[in-house]
Amino acid sequence: MLSRVNYKNFVNLIGYCKEDEPFNRMMVFEYTPNGTLFEHLHVKEMEHLDWSARMRIIMGIAYCLQYMHRDLNPPVAHSNLNSYNIFLTDDYATTLISFMDSSKSKSSGDNESAHSTLLPLADVETNAYCFGILLLEIISGKLQYSKEQGSLEKLAAEYLNDKRSISYLIDPTLMSFKKNELDLICEIIQECIQLDPRQRPTMKDITSKLGSDCYLT
Repeated sequence: MLSRVNYKNFVNLIGYCKEDEPFNRMMVFEYTPNGTLFEHLHVKEMEHLDWSARMRIIMGIAYCLQYMHRDLNPPVAHSNLNSYNIFLTDDYATTLISFMDSSKSKSSGDNESAHSTLLPLADVETNAYCFGILLLEIISGKLQYSKEQGSLEKLAAEYLNDKRSISYLIDPTLMSFKKNELDLICEIIQECIQLDPRQRPTMKDITSKLGSDCYLT
């Protein structure tokens, strides 16, 4: 399943090890030396991400999800899209990792059912929602949930509807940001977190809005 996703912003599966005596199962992935996005957003000792780096990460995630949703047949949704599962390379390019769970899918000998077992339980509409929440986390530097603040989505709701107060969402460690890009990101967030999954944008819609590929390598 993982080997099907052949894209520069998705982690390369190098190999798989299976041992019965002693019992062991291991997947070997390419090494990503700069840790996870979560660490860079929430661990003080990790290197700070400036606005340009965050935009590049956003673009990398968006284009990778577009590839998974549109270019693979059958399409693949990321099974657990969050900042823990986004790794950064030595030049801070985005690398997504996803552990697919097909345990509840059909399984039989025919080709159609064999293909269905490749589909993870998550769907593309859920990916769009998770992408919106992830954008909130990236621009704010806040945890998606904590006992002190509650849900980041609820905390941000009042600011997303008022452009004059959007600046309160911004991570205070950011020295600068581009207002036009921030406005666009907030617009995409609002579209992604709509309660009706049918009203959420596709990743193609999102990459078209983000426009230029200047942050990709």
